[in-house]
Amino acid sequence: MTFTQIKGVAFDLDGVLADTAKFHTIAWRQLAESLGVTWTPELQEALKGIDRMGSLDLILQAGNLAHQYSQQELQKLANQKNEAYKKLIATLTPNDILPGMQSFLEELRAQGYKLSVASASKNAPAILGRLEIAHYFDGVVDPATLHAGKPDPEIFRRAAEILDLKPDQVMGLEDAEAGIQSIRGAHEVAIGIGVPGDVTFTNTNEVSLQNIREQFEKKFN
Repeated sequence: MTFTQIKGVAFDLDGVLADTAKFHTIAWRQLAESLGVTWTPELQEALKGIDRMGSLDLILQAGNLAHQYSQQELQKLANQKNEAYKKLIATLTPNDILPGMQSFLEELRAQGYKLSVASASKNAPAILGRLEIAHYFDGVVDPATLHAGKPDPEIFRRAAEILDLKPDQVMGLEDAEAGIQSIRGAHEVAIGIGVPGDVTFTNTNEVSLQNIREQFEKKFN
């Protein structure tokens, strides 16, 4: 594998492009505590990268409340969380883009890379709009059309498909272990931010094409 065969980049959103993860935490914690579920750092970590219904299931399991709600009641709880989350993301501005990401997007576009978003969040288009970065992307995977959430590889396979690229032509950026598993399962190059990947960075400010290329060539060449 050579770096020159990479033609596209698939981005997770929460924790990669913006710190919207903090809003998920606030909204999920409010819901959990309303159900009498104790919020813990372990529960918070377990929800990273997981889709809405999967996150709700983990919260209910943590409170020994699994199988106590009908499908209709579960959907109502998920909607309750999402309404709280939407109020929080309405406060986003371009100033909330994580350090280094705007310049990285500009660099990728200038070099002719195709870009997509592979986020478990159904609110991704609204968030991209608030951040004023939607124009950088060729497409956004709609998580409502997926059969399984992360760590299943489907979302990153779809991210490559909407760019009309093969998986080995795409690298994915993630900040969660479930996301890294998803990228690797799709047979794409995994760029980890704060989590181990094929290429790993401590934070978003370190991410650039040059830094990715240097690590990539050490690992694959």
